[in-house]
Order: sequence, then structure tokens, then C-alpha cells
Amino acid sequence: MAEPLFEPGSVRGVPPGPQPTVPLPRRTPPPGDPAALAALVDRLPAAVLALDPEGRLTWLNAAAERLLGHLQADLLGRVLTEVPGTAGRALASAGAEAADSAEPVTVQAGGGWYEVRAARAAEGLALTVSDVSRRRTVQERADRAAARATLLVRVAAELSGALDGVSALGRLARLVVPVLADGCVVTVVDREGRTRDVGSWHADPERRDLLARYARVRLDTLPPESPVGRALRTGEPVSAPVTEVLALMSDERTREMLRDLRAESVLVLPLPAESRTVGVLSLYLDAGRLPTPEDHATARAVAVQAGRAIDRVGRQSRQIQLAEALQRSLLTAPPAFPGVELVVRYVPAAEAARVGGDWYDAFSHPDGDAVVVIGDVVGHDTAAAAAMGQLRGLVRGIAHSSRGGPAEVLRGLDEAMATMHAGTLATAAVARLEAGGTRLRWANAGHPPPVLLRPDGGVTALAHEEADLLLGVDPTAERREDVVPLAPGSTVLLHTDGLVERRGSTLDEGSERLHRTLAELAGLPLPRLCDELLARLLQGTPQDDVALVALTVGRPSP
Repeated sequence: MAEPLFEPGSVRGVPPGPQPTVPLPRRTPPPGDPAALAALVDRLPAAVLALDPEGRLTWLNAAAERLLGHLQADLLGRVLTEVPGTAGRALASAGAEAADSAEPVTVQAGGGWYEVRAARAAEGLALTVSDVSRRRTVQERADRAAARATLLVRVAAELSGALDGVSALGRLARLVVPVLADGCVVTVVDREGRTRDVGSWHADPERRDLLARYARVRLDTLPPESPVGRALRTGEPVSAPVTEVLALMSDERTREMLRDLRAESVLVLPLPAESRTVGVLSLYLDAGRLPTPEDHATARAVAVQAGRAIDRVGRQSRQIQLAEALQRSLLTAPPAFPGVELVVRYVPAAEAARVGGDWYDAFSHPDGDAVVVIGDVVGHDTAAAAAMGQLRGLVRGIAHSSRGGPAEVLRGLDEAMATMHAGTLATAAVARLEAGGTRLRWANAGHPPPVLLRPDGGVTALAHEEADLLLGVDPTAERREDVVPLAPGSTVLLHTDGLVERRGSTLDEGSERLHRTLAELAGLPLPRLCDELLARLLQGTPQDDVALVALTVGRPSP
């Protein structure tokens, strides 16, 4: 449109008002030079390709020539998927996907990694292909580093709390695959030098069963000079091509299994313990897997963790066996008392490592009264079991020497623990049958209260309003005792806290369950009552040890 030359009144000598306008020529861009445009695109580092609707190449730049490996003159008019080599098919597939999704697609082609973007029009398809190999390599390294770090954390978590080292090692194979290897077999060695494979895993589901079958038979056929034998003998990692292992094997069936696994090499790492090699980790690598120094370092770290775990579990197992033997030696059958039926029960914890300080005892006082004691030393280890034995012996000694009642026994026990600098905390309840079993004198040091089941089915906790202090806290703490009359047929139950503990509920709720169940079981023979009580309250294997002592007066032991 025409434009005014000046604003009205803005030029001296020109009167205000409408002025004549002069039309300006319309400016249009000059027609593009296809040759210049092609030369410009030809210099781009990204490959640019144009395809007609049938997928034939109608134009490409120099970068596309290099990517496809052929000259432009030989490529024009060819269908991209039919270009010799794999790059053409990969680019055609990625281009179609990118055009449909309007998102870039990363594809491997021509020995590198490329990001393909595409635009579709009636004339066909235009592709731009950028080399992202370096970026891909950096990302892969970062991903592998993260995977290795995660693996070490998972291995530590799996092994740190393991109670059965062999089972934990069996699961180790699933953790290291596929981060460090395509297949893995875990071997343990016992103290007599016997080897056995305890776990295997393969990244390829179709080869898992084959690897498991190979693991079951390979140790019988591998000679001492095999990678497994050398790693066990030297305590050093051994890497070898699978062809070398095949040449050492004499059994054709086992050799065929290894051949069918299609592994290219094997890396065997010893599992070092404090004084010996406790096993090996065999990592099978397929062709094309190129482990980095970081992969090897991670594999060695896993092997060290595994060896230490086996060593730790072995020491714990020996300690547990010692504690169990000590505990069994102390938890003996009770003596018989005239006119009293006495039953004891002991149920170990679900986890063997939790063997602890639950104990009981029954003995005759010098004046002929029956004394029953139950206690629990804080802890679940050999030290707790040993402390349990010391306290049990002290109670007997104090009761015989002082001739005092239950409170005096607990005071003497507290003083003895302080004198010995035992550093032990414990609970205990002491009950003494007096006057021919017609009354019970009792004292309690922080232990779950004894329970009285009367002949009429009534249930009462023998407890003070405020519980007395645990043993081992203050040797001057007050120790109180009470007396309760017992009618013939009365039952007194002493127990440790494992009987009333349950996840998700309080000790008070557990005690209420105990009282209700006892009332329901009133009238049963004492052995059956104890068994039924344990079955109902524990509902399986308890999380903690359970000790139970029950006595009924007016009925002699069977």
C-alpha cells in the first residue's frame, strides 16, 4: 500500500493537511539457488536424506554418503532399505518411527549411534541423522558406574545380615548378573577342602537351566589346572578363554554343556576369608562383552565381601553352637517334689542366632521347701548364655547359704553381680513353696509377673503395683516379696517374655491373651495345659526364646 512521505506539518514549508503519497515497490526475496543450498547442506555434520513416498532416495548430503558407505550417484533412486549394509535398514526403520511419534529415535548404524529426526510430507520423508556416539558412550559409562555402585550396595545388604552364608552366596549369582557377567556360578569350600557349587544364574532365560545343570557336574570333571583350581590354589583371579577350559576337560558330556553355553571367556575370582579361600565366583562372559578395569575392580570387591560374609557366618555359627550346648546343659529336667506336679517347657527362637539368656531352675531349699526360678539375661549370644549359667549358679548358692526368702536371694544376686563387675542386665522371678505347698512366697526383679490359676478357673497376675528394678542396674535397689495362699489344685505359671511378645501388640495385650487362654484351659492335665498354651500363644516358632515353668500343688508329679 502507498505510504506518506512525511507526517503532516513535520516539514517546514509544507502546509498541514493531506500530502501526496508515492507507492513503494513490493520487496520479494530473490529465487533461491538450489546449487548453493545443496552445497550449504552438504557441509552439515549431520546426515540429511530425502525419500519419496516409496522410500527411494531422492537426495542426500555428503555426511549421508559416508554413513551409508556409498556415493550419492549410486544411491539416488535406490530404496533405502535395500542399500547394501545394515545402516540403510536401521535408518529407514528409525525414520518411520520418528515420523510417526514426532520424537527423535536413537539407533545403532554403521558402527556408531545416531539420533534420527524425521518429517513426513506428501512428497515423502526427510531425515536428519546426528552422530551421538560420544554422548552415548558417556551415558553408558555413567549408567554402568551407577549399576556397579548399586550392585555393591545390594551385595552388602544381602550378605551383612545373612545367618546362612551358603544360602546367601547362592543368591549372589542373581545379583552380579548381568552387571558384571552374562552367567555366574558360585562355589564354596568347606574346612576339609571339599568344593560344591551353591548357586548359578544366567542373563539369558534359555540358558539358565543349562548353566544350573553344568554347575551340578562341572567340579567333578575340572582338573586342578583349570581356572577354578588355579584360583583356589593361588588365591588370585584367573581369566581364560572358554576354549582353554574345554581343552582341559575329559568328560564329553560336561564339555558339550559348556560349549552350548556359548560363553567366550570365564573370570574366576577367589572368595578370601581371614585365613583361607572359602570359595570362588565364576563369571562367564559372552562374545562382545568387554569388561572394563572398573568392572574387574567391582568383581573383586564383590568377591571380598562374599568371602568376609562366609567367614563371619562361620564364626557366628560356631558361637551359636557353643551357646546352644551351654544352654542345653543348664536347662535340665526339674527334680520331683512331694505333693507338687512340676512341668517345664523350652522353645528356642525361630532364628538360631537369637539363642540367648532365657533360663529356669528348680531345687530344694535347705529347709525342704521347693524353690522355682525363672530369668532372662539381656542379649542373644554366647555371652548371654554364659551369663545365664553364672546367674543360675549364683541363685542356688545364695539361696542355700542365706536361707532367706526370694527377696533376699534377689538382693544377694544383685550385689554379687556388682562385685563381679559382670556388666550384665537380667530379669528374674523367684518363687518358694512354703508350709507344705499351701502358700507361695515370691519376689520379682523386672520379670514378667508369675500367673496364678486358681482351681475355680480364676486367673491372677502376681505383681506389685510398680515393678521392681532389673538386676544389674543398682545393687542397693529395694527388693520386695509377697505371699499368696494356694488352695489344693492351684497352678502357678512362670514364663519369659517370649510367651507374651507378638509383633504389632504390647506386652499388656500379650499378658491379657495369656490370662484368657489360661482360663479357657483350666482343668486340663498340667503337661497338656502347657503344650496347648504354647501352641495357642506362639502360633508357630517364636521370634524369641520361650521358657515356661508350671507347678500345681496338691498333685504329685506323675
